[in-house]
Amino acid sequence: MAKNDKYKGDNVTELGKETEFDGVLEYADNLIVTGKFSGTIKSDGYLEIASGAECKVDSMTASTIIVSGTVTGNINAHDSLEMNSGSRVVGDVSTKRLCIADDVEFHGSVSMLDDVPEIDIFSMEPVEYKQQMKNTDKTEEDTESL
Repeated sequence: MAKNDKYKGDNVTELGKETEFDGVLEYADNLIVTGKFSGTIKSDGYLEIASGAECKVDSMTASTIIVSGTVTGNINAHDSLEMNSGSRVVGDVSTKRLCIADDVEFHGSVSMLDDVPEIDIFSMEPVEYKQQMKNTDKTEEDTESL
């Protein structure tokens, strides 16, 4: 398979259209499902459920998840989740960034993961908000340097 910029690293694994997998799948890099999957997926990498693919999962966890096929079960995308046109998702999702295209069938709830501290910007003056954001950035820098 040709390397594509959307994949991190060089390793891309594809479960082909004729493949049916049942069980727990753990991987580190990139996975494309074009066949049928049933079970649990755990990863810190990239996951793509291609058009025509069918996944029935207890849970599906990856850094970035793109759904163009059908997923039944809960999805946890650490960074981003994209539901492309024609996809079907039945289950609860949690992610930092979510993109749902037109013509997506989605049944479930959405939990947005916090990426920035919760600040009620409508209850403070702009100067206070700017100061709060500076303090937040400073705290994150201090934590990263540990």
